[in-house]
Amino acid sequence: MDVQTRENQARNHCCSSMALRKVIALCITIACLHDHVALCTEIYEDSNQPVELRVQDLLSRMTLDEKIGQMTQIERYVANFDVMKNFSIGSVLSSGGSTPNSSTTEAWQNMVDDLQAGALATRLGIPMLYGIDAIHGHNNVYGATIFPHNIGLGCTRDPDLVRRVGAATALELRATGIPYTFAPCIAVCRDPRWGRCYESFSEDTSVVRMMTDVIYGLQGNGTPGIPFVSDRSKVAACAKHYVGDGGTQRGINSNDTILSYEDLFRIHVAPYVDAIAKGVSTIMLSYSSWNGVKMHMNHRLISTLLKQELGFKGFVISDMEGIDFITDIPDANYTASVLESINAGLDMIMVPFDYEKFISTLRTLVNTGYISMQRIDDAVTRILRVKFSMGLFEHPLADRSFSPHLGSQDNRMVAREAVRKSLVLLKNGKTESRPFLPLSKNATRVLVAGTHADDVGLQCGGWTISWQGSAGSITKGTTVLDAVKAAVFTTTQVIHEASPTAEVAAKTKADFAIVVVGEQPYAEGAGDNTNLTIPDEGISTIKNVCSEVKCLVILISGRPLVVEPYLPLMEAFVAAWLPGTEGNGVTDVIFGDYDFVGSLSRTWFKSADQLPMNFGDPIYDPLFRFAFGLGMGKLPR
Repeated sequence: MDVQTRENQARNHCCSSMALRKVIALCITIACLHDHVALCTEIYEDSNQPVELRVQDLLSRMTLDEKIGQMTQIERYVANFDVMKNFSIGSVLSSGGSTPNSSTTEAWQNMVDDLQAGALATRLGIPMLYGIDAIHGHNNVYGATIFPHNIGLGCTRDPDLVRRVGAATALELRATGIPYTFAPCIAVCRDPRWGRCYESFSEDTSVVRMMTDVIYGLQGNGTPGIPFVSDRSKVAACAKHYVGDGGTQRGINSNDTILSYEDLFRIHVAPYVDAIAKGVSTIMLSYSSWNGVKMHMNHRLISTLLKQELGFKGFVISDMEGIDFITDIPDANYTASVLESINAGLDMIMVPFDYEKFISTLRTLVNTGYISMQRIDDAVTRILRVKFSMGLFEHPLADRSFSPHLGSQDNRMVAREAVRKSLVLLKNGKTESRPFLPLSKNATRVLVAGTHADDVGLQCGGWTISWQGSAGSITKGTTVLDAVKAAVFTTTQVIHEASPTAEVAAKTKADFAIVVVGEQPYAEGAGDNTNLTIPDEGISTIKNVCSEVKCLVILISGRPLVVEPYLPLMEAFVAAWLPGTEGNGVTDVIFGDYDFVGSLSRTWFKSADQLPMNFGDPIYDPLFRFAFGLGMGKLPR
């Protein structure tokens, strides 16, 4: 059944109007917030009581079905008021590209409140937790600020900046009524052939650990080691994907990570130690395996290491349909998958569609003694702890006063700063004595070439508006071409040619050219790539333009690509990664208003045949070493 059919079915089953549902939710909420309402005297309803006391009081009142409902996360396509109420659903998500028909903040707020009304109408009135993949800004929403992907942020080495990125993202989430993001990704990508490498801050564990400060931006500062959301401007975060997702064999998505326990901990577990210390609310499991054992059924790493030894007190959530992939053939033995995953320590299951099957399967396994009530109570305790800690019981509905924060100028300025700090200058001039950058704003003619020069979608990459991302004007933003036109003098002629021939380039008589090329958007397994070459059209543009006009080449990509054969053609070369919507951050630097401060968060290889190759390996012969980066004065920092 396709997603649209599922959505239509969900709509057809909806039996009451949005207005009625919102009235119900508001009435329940107002009643439970009023200090003198007699019905709201239970311990769990009293915000003055300690969180743990509220959790245990509520848990003691819950039936098995209500507990299982809390462990169930469903897609918004199949969610409606009745489903939320009748099944006591604990959480709803929007997967990549799953949006209401209108992308206004009001439409998002209404959708979330509509579903929340169903949750609040249950016997105990437990609010649901709405989550979304806001991994480089609120990237599913048209008009949101899109920040550089993590690979670029890692190049900044700036924890204060990522805190501010997290804070801005939280504000934009709250603008749509959403209190929970499936971010940050704290994978340590050890092989750029992996299609999710741009979601990783670095190949180096120490850099990733530094960047976990984004959790403070998303959630606020709380008691170390305790899940915490400081106020209504913040959201619950989710560190992912636990664990070893960035170390799979040959960089294949969801593959096996073959490492000793000591190396797994040293490289891949270490960032989770920091995330837990910083109070991350939830942790998502990886589709991948460790030494042949699927992470979604790995009791040693979930229950023993994560919960007992590291002391994680939030809840552990599956990836989308993650338990289905425990078997080699997905969903081949669903009962066994539910049994293994829950007993391994999973607390919430991102089902996300066939929730009745999951609920009935889990109920049967508990009633027949295969899963203990103690395990169920542990899962629900953790889920309720997060909900109480973030104030969801007191403030379950969207706060409409946050609406102006979506795509605000303040947030875009943070993104612009992030862009300019993430840029890495890898070549500046064909000789050290004659640097090419900064470019002159007072040139007579400037040629801007390349498929990526005037395309917001290509600047943003995957996980933007849709899961895989796409080319085109998919959201509001400033392209590099727009930024160049704004940066240069009004007397400068800016000529744009997406894919010029050498003859066309020569005829422009440009003082210099800015060539912007790179990868097409992708996400997850669709981005796995064994060659890592610049697409042919980009190579042709580099050759055609740089052979006729002195050129700066800007590479838009989610990872290093093979560039060594073309470097001699270029006067200057800049890695811009996937910068997002604020292309003016690029021109801030290339025209000299700011210097380059970024340094490589990844080793830049000469050939894909060298991979995997990481800093510290016994054989290490890169084109550009890890942490390399030039300033305008050419010297490595």
